[in-house]
Amino acid sequence: MFSDFEADQNMDCLVSILYAMVDENYQRLKTIVADMSQEEVDFKGPEQKYNSTAQLLRHLTFVDLNWVFRIKGESIPLELLVKHGPMWDDNGHIPEIKGISFDILVKDYDDIMSMLKSACLQLTDKQLKQIVNYGNGKQATIQWGIWHIADHNRYHQAHINQLRKWYAEARR
Repeated sequence: MFSDFEADQNMDCLVSILYAMVDENYQRLKTIVADMSQEEVDFKGPEQKYNSTAQLLRHLTFVDLNWVFRIKGESIPLELLVKHGPMWDDNGHIPEIKGISFDILVKDYDDIMSMLKSACLQLTDKQLKQIVNYGNGKQATIQWGIWHIADHNRYHQAHINQLRKWYAEARR
């Protein structure tokens, strides 16, 4: 058995590789969180001072939503901004999320991943070099943005794994 990316034959070559990185990390994330109870999804670590898995899932969903619309060259519809946002609370932290069911959080993220796949199906390898704005006056290529979606997801997987470890220890 060997590992490799599952290329989508309906996408240009480089787009397909980048999308495969995103999809592999997303599928890995779903495996990590698959058996979480609502209590664990809302758990914020020792002394309740960290971001919960719910917060991290919503954050990833919102960041990826932003990248989908940057890739498409469109503004995010207001209803999606309201549903998935904001990016930060008034103190510059990931907003509090509590009591939103795990199933809803994952379905919302699945919806954004479907939007990303649709955007990638329309993207050409040449368009990957197009520069887009993000954050506070920063710029990046679309190629970097898709890579960032995969990298950012993997980054927060480490936080979720730590939360799972703390949760298990707290239940002993």
